Amino acid sequence: MILGVIADDHTGATDVASMLVRSGLRTVQIIGVPSASTDAGDVDAIVIALKSRTIPPPEAIEQSLAALRWLQQRGVQRFYFKYCSTFDSTSHGNIGPVADALMHALGTHYSIACPAFPENQRTIFKGHLFVGDVLLSDSGMRNHPLTPMTDANLVRVLQAQSRCKVGLLSHLQVAKGVVSLKQVVEQKITEAQKETPGVIDIADAITNDDLMVLGHALADVPLVTAGSGLALGLAAAYIDRGLVKADAHAAQLPTAGGKAVVISGSCSVATNAQVKHWIASSKPAMKIDAREIAGSQPVAQQVLDWHAQQKETCLIYATSPPEEVAALQKEFGANSLGEQIEHCFAEIAQGLIAQQVRRFVVAGGETSGAVVNALGVQSLKIGATIDPGVPWTAGQVGKPLLDTAVPVLLALKSGNFGTDDFFAKALAMQVAQ
Repeated sequence: MILGVIADDHTGATDVASMLVRSGLRTVQIIGVPSASTDAGDVDAIVIALKSRTIPPPEAIEQSLAALRWLQQRGVQRFYFKYCSTFDSTSHGNIGPVADALMHALGTHYSIACPAFPENQRTIFKGHLFVGDVLLSDSGMRNHPLTPMTDANLVRVLQAQSRCKVGLLSHLQVAKGVVSLKQVVEQKITEAQKETPGVIDIADAITNDDLMVLGHALADVPLVTAGSGLALGLAAAYIDRGLVKADAHAAQLPTAGGKAVVISGSCSVATNAQVKHWIASSKPAMKIDAREIAGSQPVAQQVLDWHAQQKETCLIYATSPPEEVAALQKEFGANSLGEQIEHCFAEIAQGLIAQQVRRFVVAGGETSGAVVNALGVQSLKIGATIDPGVPWTAGQVGKPLLDTAVPVLLALKSGNFGTDDFFAKALAMQVAQ
């Protein structure tokens, strides 16, 4: 295995895995910290999907280090800490604390942070993160219910939560090309030895070409931290060096029969637009009532009873506009209500399996984690891309839900990703039939 990736949520894991598969790397995604007996098979890269983005920093560190140890025991020497392309975090973490802990465990004093993903309009210039044409702090992320991003200066954001010295790998340095940038990185590694505990540079990137330059210049650095975009550059570098051979069939998935469903828990701007598009197309949809969930009403069973009567693919959603989310959080508490909604989605997912659903399109990182864990899926094979950063994946549902293992297809979408017609587009792909 050429690369081990530790991702802080499930959709982020499929996001980066899709970039690796797109480049021809045979990639498997493992759900949660693997056990000692977990067999990943003959692959080029492993992505370990944690659910650590919004948990307390000490727990996120513990899980990430456990994942690192598992990868090291299997001979992996290059590592990638993957987080969201909108740098979702708080002033306390978890990006900084986890990056610090991984650097310490690997004995390295230098790394970079680069959430850029130009294909999804995430770019970094002079250390500032842009979403489309606006700064991160002016985008819909400023209203995120769990990790509101109100500062686009990533040097400042990361420095507030990291013990390392945070600097900048500027676009002027990246623009000079691989040879020049590699010399800059080598010098920075030497200088970082004098810093305690080390240095993390925010890396500018405004195009895929920038990511390619970064990937080739950083291919030998023990640890990089990034969104999914950098995976394109790293994979290309590994292939160019002959460290791995591109596989034209890396994205091939098995088929799965049965029904399909769309589950949406994200309240991002993109997902709100996708839910509206589905409803405007006169397709069946049922919204979960957060107040009924908070009041211990049998919401999951009500949804399942409704779904059993439908003849078309349905949307089941809790997606709401920012002002509604804010009011509900104020009334019931953000963490408590979020956990209750996730538990409801988990119960719904298990019931849908009993109703012969075998294809799931899921919107939102927390929601995807709840669904995957509820189904007991332990690993995912990564398939073709639906929209940038969102592939179809294949796993198996077995005991205790089913007596024998049954294939299931899942499209796990980050809340911020995808076109307005994403749900219909995903379901229409031949891989999902």
